[in-house]
Amino acid sequence: MGVPAFFRWLSRKYPSIIVHCVEEKVKCNGVRIPVDTTKPNPNEVEFDNLYLDMNGIIHPCTHPEDKPAPKNEDEMMVAIFEYIDRLFNIVRPRRVLYMAIDGVAPRAKMNQQRSRRFRASKEGVELTEEKSRMREEIISRGGYLPPEEIKERFDSNCITPGTEFMDNLAHCLRYYVADRLSNDPGWRNVTVFLSDASVPGEGEHKIMDFIRRQRALISVFSIYCQGTAREKQGQHDEFADTMPVAEQEFIFIRLCVLREYLARELTMASLPFTFDFERSVDDWVFMCFFVGNDFLPHLPSLEIREGAIDRLVNIYKDVVHKTGGYLTQNGYVNLERVEMIMQAVGVAEDNIFKKRKEDDVRQQGPAYLTTGQFAPHALGRRDRPEPVQNARHQAYDMRMHSREQHNKVQGLSDRELWEEGWKQRYYKTKFDVDVMDEDFRKKVVRSYVEGLCWVLRYYYQGCASWKWYFPFHYAPFASDFKDIKDMFTEFEKGTKPFKPLEQLMGVFPAASGNFLPETWRTLMTSPVSSIIDFYPDDFAIDLNGKKYAWQGVALLPFVDEQRLRAALADVYADLTAEEVKRNSLGSDILFISKSHPLFDFIHELYRTELKFKDPQYADGFVFKAVLLPGAKIPNKVLKPGDWEKGNREPWRPQLGFNPNRQQAHLGQSGFRALKDHHPGRSLITAAK
Repeated sequence: MGVPAFFRWLSRKYPSIIVHCVEEKVKCNGVRIPVDTTKPNPNEVEFDNLYLDMNGIIHPCTHPEDKPAPKNEDEMMVAIFEYIDRLFNIVRPRRVLYMAIDGVAPRAKMNQQRSRRFRASKEGVELTEEKSRMREEIISRGGYLPPEEIKERFDSNCITPGTEFMDNLAHCLRYYVADRLSNDPGWRNVTVFLSDASVPGEGEHKIMDFIRRQRALISVFSIYCQGTAREKQGQHDEFADTMPVAEQEFIFIRLCVLREYLARELTMASLPFTFDFERSVDDWVFMCFFVGNDFLPHLPSLEIREGAIDRLVNIYKDVVHKTGGYLTQNGYVNLERVEMIMQAVGVAEDNIFKKRKEDDVRQQGPAYLTTGQFAPHALGRRDRPEPVQNARHQAYDMRMHSREQHNKVQGLSDRELWEEGWKQRYYKTKFDVDVMDEDFRKKVVRSYVEGLCWVLRYYYQGCASWKWYFPFHYAPFASDFKDIKDMFTEFEKGTKPFKPLEQLMGVFPAASGNFLPETWRTLMTSPVSSIIDFYPDDFAIDLNGKKYAWQGVALLPFVDEQRLRAALADVYADLTAEEVKRNSLGSDILFISKSHPLFDFIHELYRTELKFKDPQYADGFVFKAVLLPGAKIPNKVLKPGDWEKGNREPWRPQLGFNPNRQQAHLGQSGFRALKDHHPGRSLITAAK
């Protein structure tokens, strides 16, 4: 889950959590040669398990921002393999490598995916039009440009479950793993799991679900790694000051040190009960949801850059003292206590908005820079600026453009959030409802409360509902959280994820319809399509107080699941055998080599369940990985001592485990692995 500015805030507040990775690089005559990963880790720590959130690898390898893009799909695959090799060389896992690619996401996440993909398509079209306009302008002035090279633009929207690209990637990764297991000594004793895009769920949550299912780990210590050569400036890094000249470096984030920081910050004295640090960490994670998550818009008065998390922590301590309890437990939320926190934030909302206005006024720079001879130019530029023909007109243009930009950037914020009546105007402007419509406000708050419960359950237990989503573009105010105790009971049971091609129809714009079967894409473009309104050619972006378009809110219509399924029912019969296969849901795949010490054990265990054995995989045997016979799935967050309570007998591992080893988790979020330090249960030791 990407929380804007969270990593920057976390690393600045707790700087000791960061350790730069030591990466061994061996070259011969200027050519890099493979590293012997059987040797001790140069970072002076040994890791058992490495978990890769693969979408954080796929995107920079297919459309990089700091180097030329790959020429074709083959080069993309090679880049992905090299990236995995590099991470494997840094971490050197000794037991498990788990690679998870985003599969079909819950409906709650699909809204964000839809927004991103429509934006990407819109920006691609605008970029092409701008290039054409500039060429025409240069040529009309007598300039010369060489003929434009016809080059097919890589549509990153293809990095979505159900496309041919993702199917090809899954096959390539299978052969890549088999090759490494057969030929790289560092891989031979590693158990490899591949959860490709056919397996439902976001990559990071498939990882967390896998860890929750482990049943034999005595002590797990998680370290989270993220490549951070620099912080991205703009959605496509278009505002970066400099481009990196060296190879991207990686860092370890030491969660054990972060836990020490949090222990000092969260520990409360003089409580009427024994302080439980684990419960307090759970609450801290929950409070972070208020400043950003992939499923709910953040509350207008809470910005991480303005110290929102620290403010919430201070209020939280008072609430715990007053009520004698915590906000959450095993993925469930105490809404009475959440309401107390929200009301405390609500009291300060007016002052928060006024301070934000004052800060914006102080920090505001020139909104417009002139062109021509008065414009700033980089030193050493060969081209000469055009002289200004009419200085008076130029000055007038500057003033008018500055005024327009100011109004555009400030948007809602300038007109609504620091003046009397801001709450009423907010609901009128953003939701187009009468300022006195209290029932509508309660409806928005109720949906948001459901969302908070859904998100926490999602991170601590798994997906509570595949079909729930927040049906609004904007969040309510903190002060609107009143009488919320009974606003949520339980989610609908038995919901199922979309199939891959169904998700494509739910998140793709018509411009990316080429990734869909012909009759399916017609539903996106035909004027007589019953769902044509799901695919607008253009849409508004509300800056919502932000400075850049990529930070704004894409005002897209929400997809009605029933209408979508009804429309697709008429075209399902048109799918080819290959498309039917791509549209099916898969399962994790387990890889081990014949030299693996567990090969005989697993082969015997799976002998009657073996799904396929392909000689093309060389020495690597491939199994469809399902939970092994006899394994019990815990239905709550695992805590120390849970095994003894649930099984009424002392826990006894079936396989050996070295408690001095550690786990590494590489991915994109800042706190997704915070709770993964708890003793888990091993996937392959439950068989008796």
